[in-house]
Amino acid sequence: MEELFRSLLGLIKNHNEWRLKNSINLISSENILSPEVRALLAVDFAGRYTSRESFYRGTKYMDEIEKIGTEVAKELFNAEYADLRPLSGHIATLAFLASSIKENETILCVSPEDGGYPGMAKNALPKFLGINVEYLPFNKEEYIIDVDATLNLIEKVKPNFIIFDFSLILRKQPVEEIYSKIKDKEIKIAYDGSHVLGLIAGGEFQNPLKEGAVALYGSTHKSFFGPQGGIILSNKTIGDEIDKVIFPSIIDNAHWNRIASLTLALIEMKEFGKEYAKQVVRNSKRLAKALFEFGMPIKGPRDILTESHQVYLDFGNKVENQRFAIELERVNIITDSAIRLGTNEVTRLGMKEKEIDEIAELIYKTYKKEDSEKIKKEVIKLKKEFNEIHFRFNNLNLEEIIEIILKNGN
Repeated sequence: MEELFRSLLGLIKNHNEWRLKNSINLISSENILSPEVRALLAVDFAGRYTSRESFYRGTKYMDEIEKIGTEVAKELFNAEYADLRPLSGHIATLAFLASSIKENETILCVSPEDGGYPGMAKNALPKFLGINVEYLPFNKEEYIIDVDATLNLIEKVKPNFIIFDFSLILRKQPVEEIYSKIKDKEIKIAYDGSHVLGLIAGGEFQNPLKEGAVALYGSTHKSFFGPQGGIILSNKTIGDEIDKVIFPSIIDNAHWNRIASLTLALIEMKEFGKEYAKQVVRNSKRLAKALFEFGMPIKGPRDILTESHQVYLDFGNKVENQRFAIELERVNIITDSAIRLGTNEVTRLGMKEKEIDEIAELIYKTYKKEDSEKIKKEVIKLKKEFNEIHFRFNNLNLEEIIEIILKNGN
């Protein structure tokens, strides 16, 4: 057993050496936690329960932290209701659908072929819940929902909800424009902000709740720099319905160490989010422009290429995309196999336009099949200059972290 234990520790050490010290991470659905936020994942809450019905005793401090996190989230996103309990963005989606849409009702959402979330495909969560799905008309050149075609589809299928649910999102979508055309109808709008939640919180993207959406939900670990998990934000009416459904049908134990960690991440975002989000968008625009000028197949609206944390590099088919993702991995540049390049993590490590230009050149050299060992050494050299996490409260001990959280509750 000791040998297995040592093997486990060895694998963790190897991972940390590779991914934290020697690689540049451009996965758009990942981010890096501050040491302070990560520390809270290891507090005693990790082995404890609490519940709204006070079934478990000894929970008063855990309950207070959840209340603080909820209030900070409501303020940050301009929401009447916030729920930190979802264990993932997918669970947040499930909780929203189950509480807001009845069996045999119809929704419009984004096709996975157009960058929509696969969990919302016709054969995924909606099928499980008995919800009918029609896909929103999409302009594949401009990467935006087609408003006129959507209005025609609304008249035809009379949906109950329109859901903006993007996994590939390069630009703001016409939430407000569509809302202005349907606000007199019994149709509501929801928005899956999994990828752009940090940009919304930082004021560098559209805030759907201000543009007519009744709910905003998603993951807390992509452009938002919290622990892996989910969040739901909405008006009070939708929130009341979610509260009725979420426990005990969908979530029992919400992992209160995660909620404590998320609460501190929300406070970090409240303090540093504007500066962080601005730099993320500057960096992604710079990366898209540099790669485009190198002649690489960057997709997106030609006038802007991107206005989110994502840059889309597409060779035209999944096989070629995955092949190039593997080539990048060999030189310690980490991406997903769709090659959605994200600038969120490198921004949090303090990289700005100068470093983004260097990254673009390293990607281009890999594309041109230059010496991979030489490129890898350049990647490691660049990364070693950026190991400090920015946009955080520096050099705090655990007691000071708890004090910050409690201050935000006053």
